[in-house]
Amino acid sequence: FSHKFNTAMNTLLKTTAYLGLWYFLNVLYNLSNKSVATSFPLPLTLASTQLFAGLLYILPCWALGLRPVPTLGKGDLRRVAVVAVFHTVGHCLTVLSLSAGSVSFTHIIKSAEPIFSTLLLSLLGTHSPLPVNLMLLPIVFGVSLASMTELSFTWPSFLGAMGSNLSFAVRAIYSKRLMADPPGKDLTPTNLFAVLTIISALLTAPVVLVLEGPQIMPALEAAYDSFEGGKTAFLAALFTSGLTYYTYNETAYLALSLFSTPTTHAVANTVKRVVILVASTLYFKTEMSAQSVAGCGIAVGGVLGYSIVKGRYAAKKKEE
Repeated sequence: FSHKFNTAMNTLLKTTAYLGLWYFLNVLYNLSNKSVATSFPLPLTLASTQLFAGLLYILPCWALGLRPVPTLGKGDLRRVAVVAVFHTVGHCLTVLSLSAGSVSFTHIIKSAEPIFSTLLLSLLGTHSPLPVNLMLLPIVFGVSLASMTELSFTWPSFLGAMGSNLSFAVRAIYSKRLMADPPGKDLTPTNLFAVLTIISALLTAPVVLVLEGPQIMPALEAAYDSFEGGKTAFLAALFTSGLTYYTYNETAYLALSLFSTPTTHAVANTVKRVVILVASTLYFKTEMSAQSVAGCGIAVGGVLGYSIVKGRYAAKKKEE
């Protein structure tokens, strides 16, 4: 009993640490990304730059021996590349959504990600009991309620967020399968995200050059002039958005490796949106309405309910 208790406590502490770091880094990403996007209206270039910024973290870790370098064959790379495509599309569409609308509106739409995850798992033959699925509704409703005080609808933002929901739901499902049966050698959760980032960065480069290439230098010059603090502050914010994008996603992959299903990960991702809304409210020193507070409470209560109901069904399944 003591061994099981210690194992459970270690897992709980590790999961809590990953979630806290994931949420903190994600808040920093959203604030820096939005400030850069306001002055630099080229979403594909911004998304690509953030992906390439991850290499500044990945390559030193491998070069200094802080983590093993993964070894992948051609067949292994093909398996990872499929996931990388969905990662690329999801990230680009998220940046597009954040650039075209408010942060709160994007997170309203992206709160539906657990629904996408559950539906896709059902299509793939993994069905959850109805009571478990019903517990997703208060989570989505709570986050939406907390966001509505800043609602500003635009079609590019809406379609970008919906597209990223689908892409990231697929990415989470197949990433979980890759982590359950890792291809090659030393493809740990952190190395999996590192390889995904490298492939995604390379995939975005030609698209950016074709669609936004001629506009990049003029847009940069304009951003240097309009950004508060000038060129140095703009580049610092751009670097921060790239570094925090990579590190929050790597932390999310570590969390995903501890969760039992991709839907659980999607639920944690939904609650993260409440954290972003609260943090941005404090950062910009704006008051939270009673509606926002109520929405946060409903979402957190929904997560608790989901965990309890899901745990009970999992225990019943083991007994059978």
